[in-house]
Amino acid sequence: MERLGEALARLGYTLRSGGATGADSAFERGCDAAGGAKQIFVPWNGYNGRRTGPTTFVGVCPRALELAARLHPAWHRCPDRARALHARNGYQVLGPSLDAPTSFVLCWTKGGSGAGGTGQALRVAAHHGIPVRDLGNPDTLAGAKQWLRALSRPQA
Repeated sequence: MERLGEALARLGYTLRSGGATGADSAFERGCDAAGGAKQIFVPWNGYNGRRTGPTTFVGVCPRALELAARLHPAWHRCPDRARALHARNGYQVLGPSLDAPTSFVLCWTKGGSGAGGTGQALRVAAHHGIPVRDLGNPDTLAGAKQWLRALSRPQA
């Protein structure tokens, strides 16, 4: 994930992440190694030691909460902090104003299941027709180099 983050940064892609431990942090370390552009969206100041800054966006707006509520299968069971975590996923997929969809989502979920906290970002991506590459899926992982080569080719 670090190598992919670095390679994508070198290709000029901007990392959008939620600042979580694990995959988010690995992609960010790679992006940073390449001096890449990034936007890190955290649900509250201090989440995983993050504070507002030039590349860190803190908090969630009512529109992000509304989007999350529409797409989350059990929103009514989520406490406020979980709702904020789910709402911040909308920014990762749609940008800081929720109006600039990303080209693709690159993630890791156990066994490529699309489950866990990442599942909300994947629901947002599916709702907007955004392709997902889940590295938890062995086929996706095996094809990662080929996919990167395809991304690096100039578009016609």
